[in-house]
This record gives sequence, structure tokens and C-alpha cells, in this order.
Amino acid sequence: MLRKEKGWSQEQLALQSGLARSYLGGVERGQRNIALENIVKLARTLEITPSVLMDFSE
Repeated sequence: MLRKEKGWSQEQLALQSGLARSYLGGVERGQRNIALENIVKLARTLEITPSVLMDFSE
């Protein structure tokens, strides 16, 4: 998980990205769908390209 590779908690990622911690938790657990706009926000926050977040090869 990219967030954990950076050593960030969900709360830290939420604060940095402007997204709610509960929303991020739901996305990580596969319980919530994520909008493209939020994929872009997370990618910018994590300093990666959006395509990295959408890699379904695993």
C-alpha cells in the first residue's frame, strides 16, 4: 500500500489530500468507489501518477 510505504497513517493522508479519513478507509477496504477527481488528488499527494493508483495487474 503506497500510503504505508510513505509511513503515513490514514489521518495524515486525509489531512494532506483534503479527503475524509473515513472515506479513505472505505476505499482501502474496497467498500467505497473512488471518483477520478479523488484519484488525482491522492496521486498528487503521494507524488505519483494517477495510473499507478489504477494499476490492476495484481
